[in-house]
Amino acid sequence: MAKTTLQANSRAVQPGASTRITLGSGKLYLTTFNGTLPETSAICVPDNLLGYIQGGATLEYKPTFYDAKDDLGYVVKTIITEEEATLKSGVLTFNGKTLEKLCDTARVSEDTAKHLRTVKFGGIGNAKRAKYAICFHHEDKIDGDIWVMIVGNNQAGFSLAFAKDKETVIDAEFKALAQDKEGTLITYIEEDASLTVD
Repeated sequence: MAKTTLQANSRAVQPGASTRITLGSGKLYLTTFNGTLPETSAICVPDNLLGYIQGGATLEYKPTFYDAKDDLGYVVKTIITEEEATLKSGVLTFNGKTLEKLCDTARVSEDTAKHLRTVKFGGIGNAKRAKYAICFHHEDKIDGDIWVMIVGNNQAGFSLAFAKDKETVIDAEFKALAQDKEGTLITYIEEDASLTVD
């Protein structure tokens, strides 16, 4: 793996400081969650590609804090009471099977003789309560790849805008659920050539 090349600068890079600069988008993979988060090599395969994306992907982590303090503000104790994580991305290439994964009440049927795929949406009784393992893979030949993994489902619904001068992009927003008994919401994995065996 190639090392990062830093341009000469009047200020030297501080020892221990990261020199990683992350540029570019990546690919979004999705597979049914069976109770154990798969390895990146198992999920990031062509059959699990949700669709090519536009506008990159955004991971958001939002903790909620509570401050317990006395009336005069001398003694304060702060604790985290809630956590929320979402992975957002614009899905550019899609078909009916993609839409089924983005809507929990969607049902897909196919007529191979007529070459038709039909998707029906709606009806609370049709909810599958599906959970997916979702992985965004950012490839970087210089600093090393990054994988962001969550377990969840699209809870933002979707809209399909068909315009004469713009491509249709589905804005998916996957809300993270606990992926293990520790309550982990996000697994972030990065390659780092500086990690070596002693």
